[in-house]
Amino acid sequence: MSVLNHQIVWSRDAGTSARFLTDMLGYEPPVKLGHFVTVQVSPDITFDYMTTDRDIMAQHYAFLVSENEFDTIFARIQERGLEYWGDPRHQEPGVINRLDDGRGVYFNDPSGHELEIITRPYGSGGLDAEHVNPLLGEELKASGKLPDLS
Repeated sequence: MSVLNHQIVWSRDAGTSARFLTDMLGYEPPVKLGHFVTVQVSPDITFDYMTTDRDIMAQHYAFLVSENEFDTIFARIQERGLEYWGDPRHQEPGVINRLDDGRGVYFNDPSGHELEIITRPYGSGGLDAEHVNPLLGEELKASGKLPDLS
């Protein structure tokens, strides 16, 4: 079985971006490894930041966190005065979403990558959740198991 080991993350300044992630999510300080600045994001996975002057296509990185971790990270977002959204299209500014009866929020790192923190995995609330994940509803509509009421 293969396991993801690392993700190279292009950035305008590897050190700044790596420190941002560690400061916001509470990871151990970044480590310089050759031309990378690495952050251990799980026991088996590092984000290896690399400075580049090439065009950066913003990526999306979602982190499953506990309720207490969410509170701590969200407080850091507010303390820094960062913009945040309740949706990936950034159409709900200043909102925390409640999908799957958890909490979720999106914010950007210094290079424009979108970071997401969620307290429940997508779809984990099922159809019985008070706040059903719309992706789950779209899947059921497509399968014909849920009527399209639009």
